[in-house]
Amino acid sequence: MDDYFLKYEDRVPEPPLPYSAAREVLWQFLAVTALVVGAWYIWWRWTGSLNTDALWFAIPLATAETCAFIGMMLFVFNLWKDDPIVIPDPPTSLGDIAPNHPDGDRAITLDVMFATYNEDPELVRLGIHDAKNITYPHPIDIRIHVLDDGRRDEMRKVTEDEGANYIARTTNEGFKAGNLRHAMEQTSGDLMIICDADTRPFASILENTLGYFKDPKMAWVQTPQWFYDLPDGETLDHAMARWFGDTGAKAGRAIQKVVGPVQLGTDPFVSDPKMFYDIIQRRRNWANASFCCGAGSIHRRDAVMEAALRSFGAKVEMRTHATEEIITVTNKERDIAPDLMGAIRTEAATTEILTPYKFHASEDIYTSIVMHSDRERGWKSKMHPIVESKMLSPQDLLTWTVQRYKYAGGSLDILVNDNPLFRRGLTFSQRLMYATTFYSYLAPIWNLIFLIAPIIYLFSGVSPVSAYSADFFWHLIPFLVTLELAMMVGTWGVSGFAAKSSYLSFFPLGLRAIWSIVKGQAISFKVTSKVRQSGNFLALVRPQIAIVVLTILAGIWGLTALALGTTSHSASGVISNILWGLNNCIAMLGIISAALWLPKTVEGTDGHEL
Repeated sequence: MDDYFLKYEDRVPEPPLPYSAAREVLWQFLAVTALVVGAWYIWWRWTGSLNTDALWFAIPLATAETCAFIGMMLFVFNLWKDDPIVIPDPPTSLGDIAPNHPDGDRAITLDVMFATYNEDPELVRLGIHDAKNITYPHPIDIRIHVLDDGRRDEMRKVTEDEGANYIARTTNEGFKAGNLRHAMEQTSGDLMIICDADTRPFASILENTLGYFKDPKMAWVQTPQWFYDLPDGETLDHAMARWFGDTGAKAGRAIQKVVGPVQLGTDPFVSDPKMFYDIIQRRRNWANASFCCGAGSIHRRDAVMEAALRSFGAKVEMRTHATEEIITVTNKERDIAPDLMGAIRTEAATTEILTPYKFHASEDIYTSIVMHSDRERGWKSKMHPIVESKMLSPQDLLTWTVQRYKYAGGSLDILVNDNPLFRRGLTFSQRLMYATTFYSYLAPIWNLIFLIAPIIYLFSGVSPVSAYSADFFWHLIPFLVTLELAMMVGTWGVSGFAAKSSYLSFFPLGLRAIWSIVKGQAISFKVTSKVRQSGNFLALVRPQIAIVVLTILAGIWGLTALALGTTSHSASGVISNILWGLNNCIAMLGIISAALWLPKTVEGTDGHEL
């Protein structure tokens, strides 16, 4: 185990964002205002601003703006309602979560499952230790299992030394989803906590979450994932003092008096998921559309198994009907003999695989869709607001890239092959919530246009709009201002700049995932490394570096052309596009700096650096 993480052991997560009814009303008012002004702007872009002499440039940019506006509408829908923090009392016995169970008087049994493949056994030992310290105010039977797909003797030894149950299988079919399925065959808990190898559950996890299961339709509860090993960073005044001395320190303090505390270097890979869990996921609760994200989630076993059986039965029926139609067409008969029909059903049943968790690169969200679409049972999900576990963040850009590529590719694969918008059983609100997630992974297409548009203008002088006139700014500026105000209030308490920068700089990885799906390539199940990978990672950000270099050169060229007066550049056009390009460059610099980031060394107990 890397001693780098030891200095973070005493960290505690921030509390969840408090609910405010007044802020929610203000957000909804500002959001509607931004949507109305945005629709007015998009309408004007198509009807009154296109440069008809350069439609090859004007139409793609207007299309990109329209696509981004659609994404904005979906995002507003996602954030429309906040979720008050209400933690129900924990159940006392099985009957509280399963009212009709014949053994309702007995204590609840719960399986804590650590899925591992090639991670350090000592890392898993830490999770086992924490799981053994879980507390609960009523009698409960907690069983800890290590699901080792690596079949390692050292992992078995650690597990047995800690008094946990070691589970391994002979194959790796289905990867993590297959590992969980195999473990479910070996266990019998009423509820299950899903943990990754680096998950460290807090003692309060059961006391704070099991109360949701008193609703017999509650299928799973997701808790926020919190990375406890993120760097401390430094305040803006300290950073500016290093760069510019006392003058910089004074400037940094002055800036912070206006905008509040600014901490630099706290999250080099934008791994802190507070925006995702505390804003995006939590506000899907009202629509029963918060999806499972794997580690840190608690599941009702019967719900998972029942959904799997229903899906299995539906696939058997589909395969049976398909075979029946083929035979009917081939024999030109209307009826099939009963014995042949039975053989067809048997063949279909043996061909399909029962998968409690879908065998997929994004098995968590895929399984969520399957369960949410079971309209007959009406399964519910809940995004719990309080952090109940901790885990390790990506420690290098290569690990971050592998992780994000899997998220993007897995989600896009679902969009193409099992689009939830057309899946039977989902409510309209659930469809839109899932659409928001999947649509966001298409954004690299139009984000690329936003990145190269100012470069094209500054180099060529060709404008995508009829003119950078007062009319243009009269339509654009109100939209940008109302949008920024709405998003500031809607995400109050979480800094949105880093998330927006990451969203924009993600474009090469997103385009690669999109192209892989278009070509029909399978998205790999690579395990995210829990240790820092060595090497130079600048090769991973060549496209982002290219955007920065081209934007700077284009800005110099545009200013020179404007000074000489020999091109069609206008002063308003050059200034506007330089500012636009500057915003793009700032967004790119975050991920470029991540490629160069190195964790600070820590001092060991013997005084030497580790």
